[in-house]
Amino acid sequence: MELIRVARSRAATAAAAVLTAALLAGCTAQASEPTAGPSVPRETAGSGTSPTADPTASPTASPSSAPSTGAPSPTASASASASATKKPQTHRTPPPVVVIARGSSSAKVRELQARLKQLGLFGRIPTGYYGDVTATAVRAFQSRHKLPVSGSVTDVTWAKLRSVTRQPTRAAMYPPASNAVAKLDPRCMTGRVLCISKTSRTLAWVVGGTVVSAMDVRFGSQYTPTREGTFSVFAKSRNHVSTIYHTPMPYAMFFSGGQAVHYSADFAARGYAGASHGCVNVRDRGRIAALFDQVRIGDKVVVYW
Repeated sequence: MELIRVARSRAATAAAAVLTAALLAGCTAQASEPTAGPSVPRETAGSGTSPTADPTASPTASPSSAPSTGAPSPTASASASASATKKPQTHRTPPPVVVIARGSSSAKVRELQARLKQLGLFGRIPTGYYGDVTATAVRAFQSRHKLPVSGSVTDVTWAKLRSVTRQPTRAAMYPPASNAVAKLDPRCMTGRVLCISKTSRTLAWVVGGTVVSAMDVRFGSQYTPTREGTFSVFAKSRNHVSTIYHTPMPYAMFFSGGQAVHYSADFAARGYAGASHGCVNVRDRGRIAALFDQVRIGDKVVVYW
């Protein structure tokens, strides 16, 4: 009996040892397991893929997919502002240039007058002097062709005039003397008359109402004006020299005190840039030399506008 108890006791001890060993092994395995919770997927190095989104999470819109509000971006606003403040470039037309000035005297003025005469705008013969009569004709031309009406010949006016007229001949620019004065003063229509017009700046030698010869003349300045009216030649001096100014006065024909019709070398050289001391200056020596031989003492002189 005693042996049976001992055997049973040993068997119980062995079973207890086995059970204890099994329990210890189970705790070790449990302790090595990861803490319970949601699993975190691992990323593959260099793959560039994002972790899988949680299907339960609400979707979040990316910045690129946000709806447009219609407001311009800062860059666009700055560009629009710069464009708005930038002034547009404008091309200004240069002002017209005067190519033939009023008060001038030249061959080009004769050409101007001859071209205006072709159009019926200049009723006198070309004198080469750009005075009031020529300016009036220029204004009429400018008005006709819808150009700025100034009475001055600008480059635009000159180009237009040349385009509608032909090149005048020398005969048209320097016509015969009989055509020198378009309209004679009534006092010049009878007898032998030195008919002198301040308007056209011409002297016409008129015999019996017919113009025999004509020539350009100039007059005194505002301080020594040439007298106007009806006079007569009271003295002639072919090689006269002024006793007051000590200057030559060839072919002098006196008609009012010390005032005379005579040749002027200064007029021939400078034209209308100068003036006399009251005399009627002639610049064509050949014409006044011929006139001097024809005029007689007592012949009438008429000076008028």
